Amino acid sequence: MSKLNIITHPSAYLRKISAPVKKRYIPLPDCQQLIGDMIETMRLSDGIGLAAPQVGKNLRIIIVLDGDKPLVFINPKLYRKSWRKVETEEGCLSIPGVWGKVKRHYAVSVTGLNQKGEKVRLRARGLLAVVFQHEVDHLDGVLFIDKAKKLNEPPKM
Repeated sequence: MSKLNIITHPSAYLRKISAPVKKRYIPLPDCQQLIGDMIETMRLSDGIGLAAPQVGKNLRIIIVLDGDKPLVFINPKLYRKSWRKVETEEGCLSIPGVWGKVKRHYAVSVTGLNQKGEKVRLRARGLLAVVFQHEVDHLDGVLFIDKAKKLNEPPKM
């Protein structure tokens, strides 16, 4: 496995809508290698989520860190969202050094396929729910800066 290059804003690639992954592609070495490389890239970059478009792949694959465990969701869909929303400060590996306050659903239910091609479902709350929403947005060509109320850059040291 090797670290992939993260595409940064304002690349037009980040604005593309990602293609669904065919189930027969999931067990193939190319797909498994991509997933492994995405997990390693996210960890080496100190990220808590990563979407395939951020590494130059126009595929509906996201990795979300749940504690120390990376969750792989292929063709993820958010199918239930809480009425309650939370405002959190978000950043993004594709927009280094920029942060902004974004209002998102406090809880979401997510469905998709895992790394083995099996159906998975998860109810996420708090930060985990925010990360899922952020990463699914990437698959639709939406960046957190499109939703942020106020953007700021951290002070330079």
